[in-house]
Amino acid sequence: MRTLITSAFISLDGVVEAPGGEPGYRNSGWTFKHTEFLPESFEIKGREQKEAAAMLLGRVSYEAFSPVWPDMEDFADYKVMPKYVVSTTLAEADLVSNWGETTILRSLDEVAALKETEGGPIIVHGSASLNQALSDAGLIDRYHLLVFPLLLGAGKRLFSTTDKDVQKLDLVEHEVYANGLQKQVFDVVR
Repeated sequence: MRTLITSAFISLDGVVEAPGGEPGYRNSGWTFKHTEFLPESFEIKGREQKEAAAMLLGRVSYEAFSPVWPDMEDFADYKVMPKYVVSTTLAEADLVSNWGETTILRSLDEVAALKETEGGPIIVHGSASLNQALSDAGLIDRYHLLVFPLLLGAGKRLFSTTDKDVQKLDLVEHEVYANGLQKQVFDVVR
């Protein structure tokens, strides 16, 4: 079974919306506007590219990343990696041609089936709504969180507000950086 890893920039109050400057959100770009950049605090992002064997995205994140990431040297490893987009509305004609193999999945059942295949870890970037659905369905195995020392108030959250049983997490890696950023890696306890 493949490991499904969620990777997120998250504020202390749980917001994940528009960390890189995406339009339409009041506090857009909060990851670089309010926190000093320290390269060492982003080490996990490079490691994720080396360790992941596939990427999973929701439609909105795919539409935001696919025009930009294929040509970015910082994301070169993702260009050749198989990508999966979970969407009920995206058409094959909407996929970009310069970002490698991309498959559209139409349901969480198809994500669960993908996890049952052979291969290495699958990394999820962005995709707030998808992450909520994956978590609620019990499909996430690990969280890679970079927690920013910010309170953003309103905004899309990583975790849903669904009333459910307690889900225990095991902290397997952590570090605090001089800029206040915290790396937290949690395994989901089954």
